[in-house]
Amino acid sequence: MIYIGCISGTSVDALDIAAVEIHDNGEMHILASSAPSLPTKLRNTLLTLGQPDQIHDVEQVAAADATLGDFTGEQICAFMKVHGLNGEDSPVAGIGAHGQTIRHRPGAFTVQIGDPNRIAETTGVTTVADFRRRDMAAGGQGAPLVPPFHQALFQPRVSAPTAILNIGGISNLTLLAPADAAPTGFDTGPGNGLLDSWCQQHQNQPYDQGGQWAASGNIDDKLLNRLLADPYFNQPPPKSTGREYFNLSWLLPALENQNAANVQATLCELTARSITAALTAWAPDTQQLVVCGGGRLNQFLMQRLQHNFNEQVVSCESMGIDGDSLEAAAFAWLAYRTLTGQSGNEPAVSGAEGYRILGGVYYA
Repeated sequence: MIYIGCISGTSVDALDIAAVEIHDNGEMHILASSAPSLPTKLRNTLLTLGQPDQIHDVEQVAAADATLGDFTGEQICAFMKVHGLNGEDSPVAGIGAHGQTIRHRPGAFTVQIGDPNRIAETTGVTTVADFRRRDMAAGGQGAPLVPPFHQALFQPRVSAPTAILNIGGISNLTLLAPADAAPTGFDTGPGNGLLDSWCQQHQNQPYDQGGQWAASGNIDDKLLNRLLADPYFNQPPPKSTGREYFNLSWLLPALENQNAANVQATLCELTARSITAALTAWAPDTQQLVVCGGGRLNQFLMQRLQHNFNEQVVSCESMGIDGDSLEAAAFAWLAYRTLTGQSGNEPAVSGAEGYRILGGVYYA
C-alpha cells in the first residue's frame, strides 16, 4: 500500500511531502517527494506563533490552523496528480499529517496545527494527525517520534553501531541497537533554527547557504562555553526540545558585542559540539553517524561534525536515501502504523508508560 506523509518542520521553510510504499512485511520504499515553499504570509505567521515570549490571540491560531490545513490539502492533491496517485481508484491508503508545532512543553503539552479535517476533505484520503499527544498522555515526551521509523528503514542497511542524525530546526538522534532490540533517541538541542534566525537578522537571508557565512567567521570559544553550559545539554534522555527553548531570546543574553559572522560560526560549532557530546555520553560505541535533514547541506557544519566526531560521518544519500524526504516519509509510516492498528511510539525513546497507537483518524 502507498501512504503519504507531510510535515512543516521546526525550520518552517517548506511543506515536505513524501509517498512511501509499505509492504505487509514492513519493507518500505520512498517513491517520490516534494517540498513546496510555504507562502510568505503563512510562514511568517507560523514563525510568530512559535515564539514563546508572546501571547497569541485564539483567532490568529485558529485562522492559521485552517490556512495551513487548506494549503496542505491543496499541495497533496497537486503531488498526487503529478505522480498519478489521485482519482477514485487512488492507491493511497492514508495520509500522515504532522502539521506545524507552535508549542512543545515536555511533560505538559504540545500543540500542532494544520486542520486535518480540511486535508481529508480536500484530498478525499483518510488522514491521520495529532500524533504526539497520546504519547504525552501516557507519560512520554511526545518526541522524537522518528526512531522506530529510522530503525525500520536503516537497520537492514547497517552492520556497525550507527546513529541517525536529523538536523532540522532542532537536532535529534536515533541510536540503532541490534535488530532485535528497541532503538533509543532524543533531541540533542539546536540544529538549523538558531543559525537561520541569526542569518535572517544579520544577512536578511532565510538561511546560510552551504554555511558560507559561518565559514567566514571564527569560533568564539568563550561564547561557545557559555552556551554549552545550558543544563539541557547534560540532561539525560528521554528529552525533547524546540524553538520555544532554543531561540534568539535564549542566545542574546550570552552575547557581548561579538562580530555577527563569528556568532554564526560559533552557532555552527554549538550544533556540532552538542551532537558529538551527546554521542560520547549516551552512545560511545557509535562507529558511524548518518546525517539527514537540511543541516547536511551546510558544508561548514558537516566539517565541524567530522572534526568533533572521531568516527565516520556520512549523509544518508550514501545509503541511497533522499535526506529531504525522510521526515515526511516518517509520518507516512506512522499513518500506516495507526491505520493498521500498530503502535507508533517507542517507550525507550519517549519515556511513555508503554506502546500506544498514535494519532486521530479523519476518514475520507
